[in-house]
Amino acid sequence: MDPIARLDRLPLGRPHLRLLFLLGLGWALDAMDVGLIGFTLPALTREFGLSPVQAGLLGSVGLLGMLLGAALGGRLADRLGRKAVIGYSLFLAGLGSLLTALAPSLAWVFLFRFLTGLGLGAELPVAASLMAEWSPLRLRGRMVVLLEAFWAVGWLLAALLGYLLVPEYGWRLAFLAGALPALYAAYLRLSLPESPRWLMARGRVEEAEALVRAWEGAFAGPLPEPKAAEVPRPLPYGALFRPPYGRRTLFIALAWLTLNAGYYGAFIWLPSLLVAQGYTLVRSLEYVLLITLAQLPGYLLAAFLVERVGRRPVLVGFLGLSALFAYLLGQAGSPGEILLFGSLLSFFNLGAWGAIYAYTPELFPTALRGSGGGVAGLSYTSLIPRDS
Repeated sequence: MDPIARLDRLPLGRPHLRLLFLLGLGWALDAMDVGLIGFTLPALTREFGLSPVQAGLLGSVGLLGMLLGAALGGRLADRLGRKAVIGYSLFLAGLGSLLTALAPSLAWVFLFRFLTGLGLGAELPVAASLMAEWSPLRLRGRMVVLLEAFWAVGWLLAALLGYLLVPEYGWRLAFLAGALPALYAAYLRLSLPESPRWLMARGRVEEAEALVRAWEGAFAGPLPEPKAAEVPRPLPYGALFRPPYGRRTLFIALAWLTLNAGYYGAFIWLPSLLVAQGYTLVRSLEYVLLITLAQLPGYLLAAFLVERVGRRPVLVGFLGLSALFAYLLGQAGSPGEILLFGSLLSFFNLGAWGAIYAYTPELFPTALRGSGGGVAGLSYTSLIPRDS
């Protein structure tokens, strides 16, 4: 049997969990880099005397970088491979965070946040594709949601850095800690396996065979009989916008747009908005830290439901509840209401993220999976600019 059929019959085992950890650690570090701007923006605003418009642009310039990175990274992943794009984009994100910590002026902060976003946008959809392409068919959705759950870990790290470092030591030390992905990328680049599905689509059958044989060797005892699988074939980029994929591309891009607006609109700006409402910087960061804790159980519930209920029902249901609690958070008038509605928004919004990351790679064939995820990621510009 061909390598793809043999890969699909493998049970969940140590190689899958190792890949989940490797990708997940990079994912968490990415989330930390993205989240740091929200937790440092009040301090940056105070140091540079930023107007609301300038603060909005600074908070959004990283999202602009993610826009370009998602488009380029997805396309490069389909041409050059998943492994290379993940390694180099992680390095770029970490380097951007390091340079932000050393920035001599506000203009350089803008530039380096853009570079950070460029790396982040390129890495995220490609990592989800690689996880999906190695996972057992019956558990593919759950594995991708568990990968996305590492985002909550990274955002929690950003909240902790903001809470523990920014009030006492300033924003530069927080960004210095965010440079860790640059150090991790060197190891990740050497340790990740390439996707056998991508190798088969590129005609590199021997390399795919060697990778699958190595994974088969990690399982003791007889393996299930493989079922015939279709060999991936090359497709042009334009196929994303023609039947049968055109409607899928439009739908998933709109879903990502909605989810991005809800997530980044709340969690990047919440610390600054609380400070603007009269809360102290320490108390604002404390509230957001508590709200962030609700993200992880949201992911875990979504990971359970995507295989039991399905991707679309979980995505639609969690999106609807996110919209409800986003509205209620906007009407909150007391600390208790902020914590309650903020936590519920955090829970359901991040569960929706898990569902959409599981759903997106399955909409496109191997040859277009990275590009399709990149097109969906173009919605990162949903918050540019913001003036309040």
